[in-house]
Amino acid sequence: MNESRAVVPTAHASRYLQQLCKHWAHKFPVEFTPEHGEIKLPSGVTVLDASAEALSITLRTEEAGSLDQLEQVVADHIVRFAFREDLVFDWAREA
Repeated sequence: MNESRAVVPTAHASRYLQQLCKHWAHKFPVEFTPEHGEIKLPSGVTVLDASAEALSITLRTEEAGSLDQLEQVVADHIVRFAFREDLVFDWAREA
C-alpha cells in the first residue's frame, strides 16, 4: 500500500472535511463525523482528520502512480471549498 500525507493548517478543518465527504457521498462509499472522514474512491482511500488547527489528510492507493492524481483531485476540491483562504498542501509520501 502506498501512502501520501499532508497536514493543512486551517481553522476550518471540520467544515472542509464535512464538505468533501458530503460532496462525494452520492458517488462513493463515505463515512464521516465532524472530526474524521473516510472516502473510498476507485483509485484509493482518502482519510481526513480535523483538529482546531489543521486538516490531516492520508491517501492510500495500491498503485504508486495513482497518488499524483489523487493528491491533485483531493487538494483541488478542498481549495474550491476554501476559496476565502490560501491553503498549503505539503504532501509527504511513504511506500
